[in-house]
Amino acid sequence: MKKLAAGNWKMNGNRAALAEVAALLAAHPTPACDMLLCPPTTLLAEMATLAQGSALKVGGQDCHAKTFGAHTGDVSAAMLVDAGASYVILGHSERRADHGETDALVLAKAEAAIAAGLIAIICVGETEAQRDAGETLAVIGAQLDGSVPANATAAALVLAYEPVWAIGTGRTPTLNQIAEVHNFLRARLTAHIGVEAANTRLLYGGSVKPSNAAEIFAVPDVDGALVGGASLKAADFGAIVAALT
Repeated sequence: MKKLAAGNWKMNGNRAALAEVAALLAAHPTPACDMLLCPPTTLLAEMATLAQGSALKVGGQDCHAKTFGAHTGDVSAAMLVDAGASYVILGHSERRADHGETDALVLAKAEAAIAAGLIAIICVGETEAQRDAGETLAVIGAQLDGSVPANATAAALVLAYEPVWAIGTGRTPTLNQIAEVHNFLRARLTAHIGVEAANTRLLYGGSVKPSNAAEIFAVPDVDGALVGGASLKAADFGAIVAALT
């Protein structure tokens, strides 16, 4: 399977920041990995236009479980597709924590996203307290079981492991800890969706940066990265893309 470098801009960036996208495309016109950026919704259509005909795919950061309706401030999966998206991030720890998103809600969103033709990047991960209590595998196993559609295929699903305590903190798990979790996720996903799990990409997310990307990507069952702050700059994200080639 082709590895994936996925960037999540979160609530950052304006139209001037699209210059970084142009610089990324100029520096990496034909990357060996798949390349994705998920900007704020305000930039989605313009970034998709800029990326048209290039190796870069564009995605949303969330979607509603409903196709349309009286849901002020929300965006449906169909709207993301219409704006040029081909992926959507779902169940990010910040959505789970800040908006109280449950596994059941993430599952409903994933089903809607896949039905609309998007590839769903479903996030799982433990807090620092859960890791310290030895609950990591139980927590992420329950999140996977509750959030991933049972009929999901490798073509429509990406699973991202993001230890909450490592996001934006500069801390990362050890390579052995990452390997343990990704090995567990592959096995648990196989039990959940069957043979499709073998070709489903498992991303690591949590303070991925140019200085540690290569060693993380060498870990078995790590098929790419979900990158936060380092995806905002072409030089940093480009170095991570290069580490996947």
